[in-house]
Amino acid sequence: MFSSAFRRYLPVLTWGRNYNKDSFSNDMIAAVIVTIMLIPQSLAYALLAGLPPEAGLYASILPIILYAIFGTSRALAVGPVAVVSLMTAAAIGQIADSGTAGYAIAALTLAMLSGGILLLMGVFKLGFLANFLSHPVIAGFITASGVLIASSQLKHILGVDAKGHTLVEIVFSIWEHLGEANLATILIGVSATLFLFWVRKGMKPMLLNMGLKPRLADVLTKAGPVAAVVVTTAVAWIFSLDQAGVKIVGAVPQSLPPLSMPSFSSELIGALFIPALLISIIGFVESVSVAQTLAAKKRQRIDPDQELIGLGAANLGAAFTGGYPVTGGFARSVVNFDAGAETPAAGAYTAVGLAIAAVSLTPLIFFLPKATLAATIIVAVLSLVDFSILKHSWSYSKSDFSAVAATILLTLGFGVETGVSAGVILSIGLYLYKTSRPHIAEVGLVPGTEHFRNINRHEVLTTPELLTIRIDESLYFANARFLEDYIYDRAVDDEHLKHVVLQCSAVNEVDFSALESLEAINHRLQDAGITLHLSEVKGPVMDRLQRSHFLDELTGKVFLSQYQAQEELASVCTRQTAQAPA
Repeated sequence: MFSSAFRRYLPVLTWGRNYNKDSFSNDMIAAVIVTIMLIPQSLAYALLAGLPPEAGLYASILPIILYAIFGTSRALAVGPVAVVSLMTAAAIGQIADSGTAGYAIAALTLAMLSGGILLLMGVFKLGFLANFLSHPVIAGFITASGVLIASSQLKHILGVDAKGHTLVEIVFSIWEHLGEANLATILIGVSATLFLFWVRKGMKPMLLNMGLKPRLADVLTKAGPVAAVVVTTAVAWIFSLDQAGVKIVGAVPQSLPPLSMPSFSSELIGALFIPALLISIIGFVESVSVAQTLAAKKRQRIDPDQELIGLGAANLGAAFTGGYPVTGGFARSVVNFDAGAETPAAGAYTAVGLAIAAVSLTPLIFFLPKATLAATIIVAVLSLVDFSILKHSWSYSKSDFSAVAATILLTLGFGVETGVSAGVILSIGLYLYKTSRPHIAEVGLVPGTEHFRNINRHEVLTTPELLTIRIDESLYFANARFLEDYIYDRAVDDEHLKHVVLQCSAVNEVDFSALESLEAINHRLQDAGITLHLSEVKGPVMDRLQRSHFLDELTGKVFLSQYQAQEELASVCTRQTAQAPA
């Protein structure tokens, strides 16, 4: 028992027992491909977060190793991602100026808080909290974030100093500084962007047409961003473009991740707690979605609560090794999966590759133009932008459309924190609104069957003295009064009505407020000479009702099936009609 519990929190003990040469070979190949991809990407995302480029490398080393030990996904690649980098910049930018020691310490503290929150959520199995972010809201937030990220990088493409955390602020700031644009920077930035777009769409087909094997063509395509880095760095060095106003990365420490210490200041923790909570939830939702998708392709499974622990450990690792908040990235995970990663060890090998890069390759990127990193970010995040969600949600559900549209507009207009906070509130608000007005159908018997359907949709048999109502929602405080009003409005003017049956086949819960409403309905119908019955009550709901006085006071019966209720009550109504005086 102790051993199984130990393996529950250390999945490495499970997959590690079956590790073999084939797994090692596949994991190493995947690690090489992902490492090539991650070197420029990690540098770029650190730039997006407002941190020195080495912070991106540091955030991709120990966190990956810790996730490999504690995580359950065999393909998820953990590290800096675009959306979390943007949220990090938005959160810390309100506290300290980019480039200062206070900014770096705030990033470490944000990672520590995010790691602690995720870890506690995992220990107490609170992964369900992420469900409060509906898919339309997540889709809207990611789309808006993609637009924000791409627009925020235009300043590096143009070579101007612009600021802002909302689309309006960014656009106006860029417009004000447009006259300061640097021609050499524009040439590098635009060329790199166009090249990287071509790499994504056209390079692999061209290599395949040239006769290269699919695996080699795939590796070379993934190395496209590295080629952009090498060429633009060489151009900037040969022509001394830094002296022509082209902003370069400059000196990057040539070392492994340092031991760093986040701040434990109550003031700073208080200022960063809400952003850390939002980053934790957004990061977890993105990560677990990718992990579940990739696991399903190999008929594997992941444990969402253990994923929280794995991501928590990864973020704590980033906090104490010079990084910033991390999560599982979609693009790198898909590349890891497609490259043949068999186990989380592929991530550990990737971390070793990045560590080698941090020690030996950083002097080579001194002349790397920031415009190239901006181009890498723009090409990566534009794949996240999907405005088709507006069209699809409009045709399917106007309420979901309003949630998507509001999330996009609020994120673009007021920033990422406002956007995601509003998304959570909208998700909960729309749920409460929908469930507070549940679908209620008056049903009748389908001829020749024992099935009951809506009288407005089907040709069914009904009895004038019998009203059967099907409630298509659990009953709780928000919709209890709605049910009361519906029944009273339907029954008050029907002089023939003798029996009301509530068909509870779709009712999974009856809370105390709804119980009081059922009692009120029972008494008011009794005063009107109408008997109340229930049918098809589920076991857990029945258990609750039996612990109350409601069933003792119920004027009618509880029927096992609606058909049984129909047969018995219709027969009673027929006898009563036959016995009535002429």
